[in-house]
Amino acid sequence: MAADKLISSGGPWESVIGYSRATVAGPYVHVSGSTATIDGELQHEGDAYGQTKVAYQVIEKALAQAGHTLADVVRVRIYLAKAQDMDAAGKANGELFSEIRPAATMLAGIQFINPKMLVEIEVDSYKP
Repeated sequence: MAADKLISSGGPWESVIGYSRATVAGPYVHVSGSTATIDGELQHEGDAYGQTKVAYQVIEKALAQAGHTLADVVRVRIYLAKAQDMDAAGKANGELFSEIRPAATMLAGIQFINPKMLVEIEVDSYKP
């Protein structure tokens, strides 16, 4: 089944690679891997906490376009370049989700396309 709606960030890679920032499928929104890149520029170089916060701003914007919020998130996947950034990314994640507590996965040792990226995050939300 095709997505009900495709949400674009307007990024140059979407049409080239063939993906959307998010897809809406019935009551679900699936947000693609999001980083701290704004207008082609990585924010908070060397700061996993700051990159996590900005990645969630990107995610919030995509969710809002589908009528969802972070309160609707049911699954989070956090990818880290370095395991030692777990506490920084976890702190930023906890500030947003300590009450919501979605299912979550955190993986480290990821080699990103841009070696200055420390964090990439995917989320799935559900709103019946």
